[in-house]
Amino acid sequence: MLAQVSALLAPFAAAIGYSIYKARQFEQAYPNIGEMTDIGGYRMNAVHVPRPETADLPALVFIHGASGNLRDQLGAFREQLAGRAEMLFVDRPGHGYSERGGPENALPSGQADAIATLMEKRGIEKAVIVGHSFGGAIAAAFGVRHPERTAGLLFLAPATHPWPGGVDWYYHVAAAPVIGWLFNHAVVVPLGLRRLERGTLNVFRPNPRPTDYVARTGPSLVLRPKAFRANATDFTRLLDYVSAQSPFYSRIDAPTVIITGDSDDIVWEHLHSEGLARDIAGAELIRISGVGHKPDYLATDVAIAALEKIAGNERDLQAAARATEARLAAMATAQTTGTVPPSMTYSAP
Repeated sequence: MLAQVSALLAPFAAAIGYSIYKARQFEQAYPNIGEMTDIGGYRMNAVHVPRPETADLPALVFIHGASGNLRDQLGAFREQLAGRAEMLFVDRPGHGYSERGGPENALPSGQADAIATLMEKRGIEKAVIVGHSFGGAIAAAFGVRHPERTAGLLFLAPATHPWPGGVDWYYHVAAAPVIGWLFNHAVVVPLGLRRLERGTLNVFRPNPRPTDYVARTGPSLVLRPKAFRANATDFTRLLDYVSAQSPFYSRIDAPTVIITGDSDDIVWEHLHSEGLARDIAGAELIRISGVGHKPDYLATDVAIAALEKIAGNERDLQAAARATEARLAAMATAQTTGTVPPSMTYSAP
């Protein structure tokens, strides 16, 4: 009997050992580039760019989306905004190298509170909060719960409102007690590695993914067991959360811009971005034709113009969006004909 049990458990033990080994490899490939800060019983990780003497923008706080880490928004914005603002690129609780903290951090409201505390610890009194995808729900929660710290809000392909259906089955398994532990330690790494290439391509679809995106942003960090469980728990609770909390977005009175692509198959702009534009008085919605779920990379120039407008400068964001559409259309034509000059390629900084 003992031999039969051992034979049954051996494949699971091997799979768990492999996952632990690969998790160490992921961390060696993408070591922590931030600084850990105790915010009251647990630590959050962030890259903090101090305010430069040449700053012409308010402080900026960047919140990454699901399955991500701070390297994603860092790659899109740090070099583009160098010398212009104090910046804080955050690993959300349980993601990247941030510790998870308490059960409240399974909800966008808890994560928003954690970021507010981190800002206080880092000496940032007020900031424009920039949220991509899942980070949009946290940015919205921040605007509702911490108006005194909100200089403005920039939403990039945000997930903020109820949607029909739910989330993929494996998130429910990963978030479950007991069986979730086994799934996260034995199945997620081999399954995730097979899906990683397709998954990152899908995030950018219908646009091409930057050639160095995977190498620079470390998406494999989410496959570590604790990180995947945190990510899955976030996913499984988001629908109920936004169903209950989206009616409170009308309380937001900070300057707000929403940037979305009309070809986003991951977060539907007609539900989320249009919902925010409806719910937040004075919000400006910028819809960019032909762009998918990554306007942070595809329309970085529009996002920066939006930050300038939030800061009080005159900017024609609709004109900026049309210019981006023309640039992307020219790039697509050139790629089709095989005549892409170096100046028309793009990649994460």
